[in-house]
Amino acid sequence: MLMPVVPTSLSRLIARLPSAPPSLAFSLAANRLLWPALQTLDWQPLAGRRYAIRVKDLGLSLRFAVGQRGFAPDSGAPDLTISATARDFLLLLARREDPDTLFFSRRLVSEGDTELGLIVKNLLDALDPDAVLQRLPAPLARAAQRLMAA
Repeated sequence: MLMPVVPTSLSRLIARLPSAPPSLAFSLAANRLLWPALQTLDWQPLAGRRYAIRVKDLGLSLRFAVGQRGFAPDSGAPDLTISATARDFLLLLARREDPDTLFFSRRLVSEGDTELGLIVKNLLDALDPDAVLQRLPAPLARAAQRLMAA
């Protein structure tokens, strides 16, 4: 799966935009797709913690917290920041790349609370991608499956 390289000018522009709108969009999507699946697992260690996901090549930073009702945008200092390129995040989502392989090759960077990072990794590994995808409207689910298979 080849992803086009993001032009530097575009990533600089995205990096200048406020993080609140994409963080809200991410939180809404995560509540719809991930939260129901996470609730079947031991998600309590995630609660009350702040997170950031940095998509390096896009200049995008998503900041959120996890609480009793799910994901919510948050602008505080994150307890855990996970950084990678868009391509590497897609490879992880498609389970075509192992997080440990990306971590040890320095393509996936985890900063902050390392124990929390391991908890997040184990919870994400325990999620059933099909159960997550079935929460999408049918056309989006088919598109996501095609993207993950590419």
